[in-house]
Amino acid sequence: MEFTQVRHDRKRPTQLLLAALLVAAAAVSPASADDGPRQLVDPGQAAALAARLGDDRTGGVYYRDGRAVVAVTDAAAAQSVRDAGGVPKLVTRSTAELASIQGEFDELAGIPNTAWGVEADSNQVSVEIFDGVSDADRARIEEVAAAHPGAVRIDRVGGKLETATTLRGGNGITSSGWLCSAAFNTHNSSGAVYTLTAGHCVPGTGNVWYVDADGTRIGTQTAYRFGASPQHCDSASRACDWATIKVDNPNLTTPGTIHYGGGTNAQIDNSRYPAEDEAVRRIGVTSQDLVGNVTKSSTTVTYADGTTLYGMIETSLCAKGGDSGGALFTGKTALGITSGGNYLDKPCGDSDGQSDRESFYTPVQTVLNERGLHVY
Repeated sequence: MEFTQVRHDRKRPTQLLLAALLVAAAAVSPASADDGPRQLVDPGQAAALAARLGDDRTGGVYYRDGRAVVAVTDAAAAQSVRDAGGVPKLVTRSTAELASIQGEFDELAGIPNTAWGVEADSNQVSVEIFDGVSDADRARIEEVAAAHPGAVRIDRVGGKLETATTLRGGNGITSSGWLCSAAFNTHNSSGAVYTLTAGHCVPGTGNVWYVDADGTRIGTQTAYRFGASPQHCDSASRACDWATIKVDNPNLTTPGTIHYGGGTNAQIDNSRYPAEDEAVRRIGVTSQDLVGNVTKSSTTVTYADGTTLYGMIETSLCAKGGDSGGALFTGKTALGITSGGNYLDKPCGDSDGQSDRESFYTPVQTVLNERGLHVY
């Protein structure tokens, strides 16, 4: 069987696909502390009750001490809330009135560094003015508030509002025209954050990486290793195909999670070396395969270009172009960084039975040990 490494080059996608045989680069109720049959705790049920009573007789729903509180404007509505097991609170302003006031503020929408919305527990429209709002725009906001005495609260909040992109394991990342995947976010003893990916994606240091989804800067590649360049790899002391990207963008959120293809996220909170035959999962930007196992915990593999890697994890999982650098894991445990495999012209699946699939991974624990890093 022949193997080679491949990155997903956006400049030459057709050529890469032909050449590549290696993957590159309803709300839940609180647990029933059953205080009796008349405890209204489900937010969906509380919202449905408020809807039945109507926007003119209610002022919103919020939680207090584990119970649903329904703001109401009359005694009869309050009794209906009690009968349903909720806690009523008499207020002066209805949902309809507060929504109308918010609508007046919405006519000012577009003022940078502002936010406003109905706050049920205070029975007000809460307005937040962050740094960077001009005196003229503040005056426009205050004019609307003055027309509704007591119904609007204005708070001054420090800092400017910036969009924050989140980078998780399995997300797509790009550098120098190549598309790969992030494996895991890690940190050192000083708290600096490093994202891990495959070293063969962009060999070298100093190259800048970006989030593929929106082009947000991640940071600079600080170290890498792939095969004999710059040093020989072995399972005892050095992982073979990895790179570290130091996150230097303060507006980039880097939680210790991985992102499934269906849109859900899962926490990673520890790492170790794998065991043969244990069940494992793999996620990358192009595909995921959630059902497979470790077939060998330490493999020497030579790719089609002649590069030999030592101490690699071999699995029965499928991988595709662009998945290089992605996460190999089990449960909440980080195991490996996707390096490559045998590319076959059929999709990856989330089920077993793919006996003709093999893929290879750098043991993440070796990278963490060598670089002094930890998963979250």
